[in-house]
Amino acid sequence: MEFSTKVTAPEKLVCACVAVAVFESQKLSAAARSLDRAAGGIIHALLSSGDMDGKVGTTRLLYHLPGVAAERVLLVGMGKAPKVSPKDYREAARAGVAAILDTGITELCSYLAGVSVPGRDMAWKARQFGLVAADAVYQFEGMKSKKSAPRALARIVAGIASRMEAPQAERGQFQASAIGAGVALARDLGNLPGNVCTPSYLAEQAVTLAKPWKLGVQVLERAEMEKLGMRALLSVAKGSQQQPKFIVLHYLGAPKNERPVVLVGKGVTFDSGGISLKPGAEMDEMKFDMCGAASVLGALRAASQLKLKLNVIGLIPATENMPSGSASKPGDIVTSMSGQTIEILNTDAEGRLILCDALTYAERFEPQAVVDIATLTGACVIALGHVCSGLYANKPALARELLSAGDEAWDRVWHMPLWDDYQEQLKSNFADLANIGGRPAGSVTAACFLSRFATKYDWAHLDIAGTAWRSGKDKGSTGRPVPLLVGFLMKRARRG
Repeated sequence: MEFSTKVTAPEKLVCACVAVAVFESQKLSAAARSLDRAAGGIIHALLSSGDMDGKVGTTRLLYHLPGVAAERVLLVGMGKAPKVSPKDYREAARAGVAAILDTGITELCSYLAGVSVPGRDMAWKARQFGLVAADAVYQFEGMKSKKSAPRALARIVAGIASRMEAPQAERGQFQASAIGAGVALARDLGNLPGNVCTPSYLAEQAVTLAKPWKLGVQVLERAEMEKLGMRALLSVAKGSQQQPKFIVLHYLGAPKNERPVVLVGKGVTFDSGGISLKPGAEMDEMKFDMCGAASVLGALRAASQLKLKLNVIGLIPATENMPSGSASKPGDIVTSMSGQTIEILNTDAEGRLILCDALTYAERFEPQAVVDIATLTGACVIALGHVCSGLYANKPALARELLSAGDEAWDRVWHMPLWDDYQEQLKSNFADLANIGGRPAGSVTAACFLSRFATKYDWAHLDIAGTAWRSGKDKGSTGRPVPLLVGFLMKRARRG
């Protein structure tokens, strides 16, 4: 999708469709008033007649208004004036884009960013509109023999009333372009079936991504992982015929001696549960168990496009978790790369086993911070549903950074406890710790397990099991938390 800005009065803008905001109680935004004056009061008359109430997400498409250069005018309800919440702004923007998707319009000129959203500047409003539009036009049909026609909307023009706001709008659109591309990459990878998106395929995609975006890449094979002592990771791979891969990506946007941020993404390309086999219902959705890995690739692509002045390392432990005669069994004990021994009480708690070795590997980079991203626990879905991701951190300041980045990106997280009290549940009679802590607080004890391997740096864990994909008729990857991760990296880059 292409983005641009235009500084001109909305009635003078020559385009297929111009979108303006209206409010409840027959109130018009500044852009809508400008159009209404040019059209002789038609818009106000329509609102007065009750044909549109201005509630959030309502729309009305008007054709060939007199005195207006655009072919169409799209009225988008924004709720109560004069202030609009971030949620209402995004909902209205989404409704506006949806209203024209089936019209064949290729270009939408939007003045919605001119409304006031407390605490949000023009860059945020332009960025969010761009991301909403990119999400609306996204299609995944790569595996279909008969493909639908692509959605026509290909260009978003941000209409700006003042030249002073144009640089902010342009910056927001530039960010939307980069983040949107990262989200689309993550969604494409997540939506691929497990027989295509294998650990080897993920490694190939990392190598393919590296060249155009100037990323360093290294792929460790099984023998190299064995040499490093990654026996927790390899214990998960034992039951699969697919070879595991450990993918290391480097983005250098700052001097080499500057400590990097490390992103660690869970890359279980299909999770059957192993010997602790999952129920058959909805097991197909376990192809999404590599969405943490996909989000790391998407975030690094965006960071490179944005040319962030920051060093970022991406670590992706990639494997399948399958049952077979060679698979790990409940009761097996393995030694992790850190030297800690782990009793595997449930082979379906495999994500933490591959992540713990990746977290130990991260130590060699002397990171300023490490964030791991994983579709880790069904317990997190029970706790938080599908609205926000779970956040755990060993440093309050890092937690605050991620909370803030999530709020600004509208890719929100909720700070969960990481108290020592919960560590008691991971005690084992036979090893240093068990890989599960029972049913109570399952997401918390999973995070507590990971914290044992992240003691040498500032660390946070994002449990995205409830947000990485949608089920039902809209089944598919969401690309979350790429917006949060990129927002976090952007702030870190500015801070440096």
